[in-house]
Amino acid sequence: MSNALLSDLVQSLASGGVKVVDLTETLRPEYPTIQLPEEFAQAWGFSKETISHYDENGPGWSWSNFSMSEHTGTHLDAPTHWVTGKDVPNGTVDTMPMEQMIAPVCVIDCTAEVAADKGFILTKAFLESWEEQHGRIPAGSWVFLRSDWRKVADADNYTNMQEDGAHSPGPDQEAVLWMIEDRDVLGFGTECVGTDAGQAFAMDPPYPCHHFMHGNGRLGLQCMTNLDLLPPTGAVIVATPLKIIDGSGSPLRVVALVAG
Repeated sequence: MSNALLSDLVQSLASGGVKVVDLTETLRPEYPTIQLPEEFAQAWGFSKETISHYDENGPGWSWSNFSMSEHTGTHLDAPTHWVTGKDVPNGTVDTMPMEQMIAPVCVIDCTAEVAADKGFILTKAFLESWEEQHGRIPAGSWVFLRSDWRKVADADNYTNMQEDGAHSPGPDQEAVLWMIEDRDVLGFGTECVGTDAGQAFAMDPPYPCHHFMHGNGRLGLQCMTNLDLLPPTGAVIVATPLKIIDGSGSPLRVVALVAG
């Protein structure tokens, strides 16, 4: 790689020829964390407490302690997050290849379908139809399901929980296997609290996105925002998790580089 290539990128960023789009939700106590059935242990939401703020506890500085689970807010799922990926080599966030942290993305616009049915299921046929318009999904790409979830979900019921469980969009088994086996994707991302559909517990196998993606060494991103600012193809995702020892996932800042 020549120095000119990186220089051109820096100049394009400075001039606005390449725009940086933040896809990350702000970590805050009220942001929802996925809730499991009561018989299972629960993930911590985000909490923060002041150590000092230019006061008697530290007159010249401000800082805070915070706590949360690895899977709170906008976060990455590493392969070892799921039992099927527990033996994947380099499957934790501290051992993931750095090359995986920068990758192209294909954004699948499902906003009309989700507006009509919040529990919309992404299928292989829908993905193939998308390819007819936008071209083949390249190997090594992220696939993001754009739902504009922040706009359609109830702020007081972000997972759209009903008597029979949550109803939020996600892929079915056939779509997941097609993305892995036929398109060799890097991973799958969504604006919802999980990469699987809300009703995925009833699928066979349960939670097919987690089951197959992580079992095949692929990644997950969730709780993103601003996917409406990305083109269907052409953007590049930068997603660098914290280097947590043996981490099954990590909150992170996800940004997209988009041609201006």
